[in-house]
Amino acid sequence: MIRMVAAGVGGFLLVFIESYIVLLLKGYQTIEFGGFAPFISVWAMNFFLLFSIFTHIKMWHEEREAARESSLN
Repeated sequence: MIRMVAAGVGGFLLVFIESYIVLLLKGYQTIEFGGFAPFISVWAMNFFLLFSIFTHIKMWHEEREAARESSLN
């Protein structure tokens, strides 16, 4: 559940960070997403990217803890 919340908030923040980078690189003054649906699509892509990264980190951490426990026994 925490991964989903973190991915949702992080995905939303990434939309603005990515937009700011495009503004700087292209020299634009504003960015038009073309409506609400494209904005949600970009947010969803960022959400799933972060969720997969957080899931991978969780699995890595669990495997590390299991290896640490098995090495102690």
